[in-house]
Amino acid sequence: MRKLVELIKTTLIGGVLVVLPIGVVVLLTAKTVVAILGLLQPIAERLPPAMQARDLTAILILVAICFLAGAVVRTTPGKRAQEALDRNLLERIPGYTLVRGLTGRITGQDEGALFAAALVEIEDALVPAFIVEEHADGRYTVFVPSVPTPAAGTVYVLTPERVHLVDVPFTQAVKVITQWGAGAEALVAAMQPQKG
Repeated sequence: MRKLVELIKTTLIGGVLVVLPIGVVVLLTAKTVVAILGLLQPIAERLPPAMQARDLTAILILVAICFLAGAVVRTTPGKRAQEALDRNLLERIPGYTLVRGLTGRITGQDEGALFAAALVEIEDALVPAFIVEEHADGRYTVFVPSVPTPAAGTVYVLTPERVHLVDVPFTQAVKVITQWGAGAEALVAAMQPQKG
């Protein structure tokens, strides 16, 4: 009975840790879009009266602004400005680095070793994990997610011989965790040789 209560408790907490950040992101995105649409409405109203889809026009203007912002951050000065904004403001927001790293992995953007899939040795077992950072002395900080909720888990600092990189997409590693370990055989088969 106690194990069942513990399972329900950890699963519920894990679910909250997944649903709450997603809800906050959706809520903030919706509020931002509404605010931006309000700012863009006067521009849309200046369009010819024949155009009845003013909200759609405002959304298209918003998409164009996002595209321009994306183009700006691809330039060297824009990249520096984005890095300064990240370093001085956004990284101080709890969970921002995690969300940015996970989003980068999910969308296929190269985040280097950040959140690379791995199998780590914990006691006598290989455990699915994600690399959070590599230390100057070669050790790794790894995040071992809870099953079936990959947003909750435990952080370990491990020596390199206990960390085995896995050559699979991030989404495949997450899928193994959310499916209670089904598909772990592919992770074991994709283990990379240890750094010598």
